[in-house]
Amino acid sequence: MKIFFLLTIVVSGLITIHGIAQDQKEVDLKTLTEHPRILLLKGEEETIRRAISENPVWSKMHEAILRESENIIALPVLERIQIGRRLLDKSRECIRRIFFLSYASRMTGEEKYFKRAEKEMLTISSFSDWNPTHFLDVAEMTLGMAIGYDWLFDKLSDESKVIISDAIVKKGLVPSLNIKYNGWLQATHNWNQVCNAGMAYGALAISSEYPDMAKLILDRAINTIPLPMEDYKPDGAYPEGYTYWGYGTSFNVMFLSAIEKAFSTDFDLSQIPGFLETAAFREHMVGATGLPFNWGDCGPAGSLNPSMFWFAKKNSDPSLLWVEKNYLQGDFSKFKNDRLLPAIMIWGKEISLDQVDEPDTRFWIGQGPNPVCLMRSSWSDPNAVYLGFKAGSASVNHGHMDIGSFVMESDGVRWAADFGMQDYESLESKGIRLFGRTQDAQRWSVFRLNNFVHNTLTVNNQLQLVNGSARIDHYSGKPDFSFATSDLTRVYENQLAALKRGVALVDGKYVVVQDELTARDTTTVVRWTMLTPADVTITGRNTATLKKDGKELFLRVASPSKVNLKTWSTQPTTDYDAPNPGTTLLGFEVKLAPGKSAVFQVMLLPQGTEKDTKTKIQTLESWR
Repeated sequence: MKIFFLLTIVVSGLITIHGIAQDQKEVDLKTLTEHPRILLLKGEEETIRRAISENPVWSKMHEAILRESENIIALPVLERIQIGRRLLDKSRECIRRIFFLSYASRMTGEEKYFKRAEKEMLTISSFSDWNPTHFLDVAEMTLGMAIGYDWLFDKLSDESKVIISDAIVKKGLVPSLNIKYNGWLQATHNWNQVCNAGMAYGALAISSEYPDMAKLILDRAINTIPLPMEDYKPDGAYPEGYTYWGYGTSFNVMFLSAIEKAFSTDFDLSQIPGFLETAAFREHMVGATGLPFNWGDCGPAGSLNPSMFWFAKKNSDPSLLWVEKNYLQGDFSKFKNDRLLPAIMIWGKEISLDQVDEPDTRFWIGQGPNPVCLMRSSWSDPNAVYLGFKAGSASVNHGHMDIGSFVMESDGVRWAADFGMQDYESLESKGIRLFGRTQDAQRWSVFRLNNFVHNTLTVNNQLQLVNGSARIDHYSGKPDFSFATSDLTRVYENQLAALKRGVALVDGKYVVVQDELTARDTTTVVRWTMLTPADVTITGRNTATLKKDGKELFLRVASPSKVNLKTWSTQPTTDYDAPNPGTTLLGFEVKLAPGKSAVFQVMLLPQGTEKDTKTKIQTLESWR
């Protein structure tokens, strides 16, 4: 105990020195209940049982968790097998197995679930370490172990309690006190959220045995997690995109929910401007196809997210679950790999999906480090037109050179697409230094990450400027002309004298993408590109037809400049870039004389709208 008290003094001093928090908030451990004290207190299982008996959705979800718990029992126990610099897949499987099994044990009382959870925890406790050099691995492992230790405490033998709590402290919490490993305390991105959540869960779990350490970790967490939460300002747009929203925000919610349950307050953290609003960002980021606007380091698919039920409850707004309601159709076993899935039974138990109506707006705008504008013609029509547009900067965490990019859907097809991320290990194993953010960083040599393959402009075959940024300057959500415009000049500052882009959804029927630019004092070649999974046929100098899944989209360019549409291959030319089958780059190149200005208006016309368009080009200034 003395060594932990000494560490408390040392690390508290470090926190003050680094200025992490001026007005320190502190927890009072005296208010903590006995185990279980994390997320779901003793006796609260009954509220879940009531929801299961009254609501078929929660009954199906409960049964799906139990079925997967049975499958987990049949698996070999986890082994400490590291891939590259990460143990993260094992840490995530630790959470999944222990959370599922602990839930099953508490809800059914059946010994088999407890026994297997205990076996997993004892095995993980015997690992040499939890890989502190990549601290996300430690954080997730600690969180999973903490849930099992806390939820199953009354069933664990004294010997198992000592082994598991010792591992949580020595392999989880103590490394977080080492400045070699805790740089995430100053981070403004998902590492802070995930690591603080994992450490807080560990601290809550062992707070009776090690109160000094627990208080240190918890005080540190509530005073440092506001750093990434500030990035949700002002409207809730998450700068790391859809997939990392699912990571950072979910763990942030896991943290807030546990803290509020334990101390009857979240210390006003959820009231940080933009945080509660971020649920709308998540909802609007998903198109009519169910696919997300997958800019940045993002996966290709949308997914159910348990934390949305926490947000719906906090905001008293069931309509935030419109997309989640759609995901909850059909086979519930498709959610079995979501390691946080049991939390949906805690956060969603009082919500009936019959109460979930369409959101009252089809237009959403969010500023911040990576501003976005999202619009659609309908929430309920699977053939709706959907348009997503982003500004921002490539310098943000997990950012791409995609400033000015967009995605577009109609008739159930994603016509204008984004590759999203490439698996990190596939690049790092080839020696790619993936996470540099300077202009000359090796990151930008990766095909999927630079501007050459995004739905934006490339000037003189150069990269967008990493230190450039763009806001969404003007916008409107009027149904007959929803639009957003952005001045992108700073992103091309050494390449163009001026560049503005606007995107619009006209009458809820078709999309316009318009660029207004001026060359610098040299001859300039501008390339306009759109990535598509469709089959492309060039039908004229400025027209093309796209076909996919029996549907058609017509692309037409209007410009005073001479435009000749063409296509480019998306196949890689290096041994480290991922293959991109079934995709094409469609666009055009225009050569501008020194100082010359140009306007390009590209119309994306779903079937049946070819004759609805206005051919005259209106300036972006007039869009206001």
